[in-house]
Amino acid sequence: MIESLNQAFCALPGVGKKTAQRFVYHLLERDRNGGFELAKALVDAMEHVKHCASCRTLSEKELCNICTNNNRTSTQLCIVETPTDIHAIEQSGAYKGKYFVLSGYLSPIDGIGAAELGLDELEQKLRTQSVEEIILATNATIEGEVTAHYISNMCKQFNIRITRIAHGIPIGGELEYADINTIAHALSGRKDYD
Repeated sequence: MIESLNQAFCALPGVGKKTAQRFVYHLLERDRNGGFELAKALVDAMEHVKHCASCRTLSEKELCNICTNNNRTSTQLCIVETPTDIHAIEQSGAYKGKYFVLSGYLSPIDGIGAAELGLDELEQKLRTQSVEEIILATNATIEGEVTAHYISNMCKQFNIRITRIAHGIPIGGELEYADINTIAHALSGRKDYD
């Protein structure tokens, strides 16, 4: 029973055998009430959290709070890889449009194609809704760039403005510590200084 609990914790990203063992022994020796609360919260989440019918993020309701918010513009659609990307963008407070979550990126070698990312749903959304701008916010990885390129090509048939989030040197970052790809992105994505 203890070993199966260890293995269950190892299913979490970044949790190895020793960390899982520390979690298990902490809950069993020092915080059994916390263990029961964790178990209940996990069961509740597994039973009630699903994907939003519109944007595909995680939600307890049929449509998430962002999709049902009438103060958000539906003419802008930001394409992200994961629900955590939405959380990061929302913390900035700079975006007031809606989202579409891919839940991954194109990776034919791993068997992840357009259908697995819901790109057929995205294409249908573009056909039926008045989207004026697609903001590609996939990660700055090879897979993220390939996915952004695929979506860009798909969107061109709808005459929709396609933009890409900027990549480059972060605020507070120093050039000497940035890698060459980050510097190259920063230079190619430069804009006029006012």
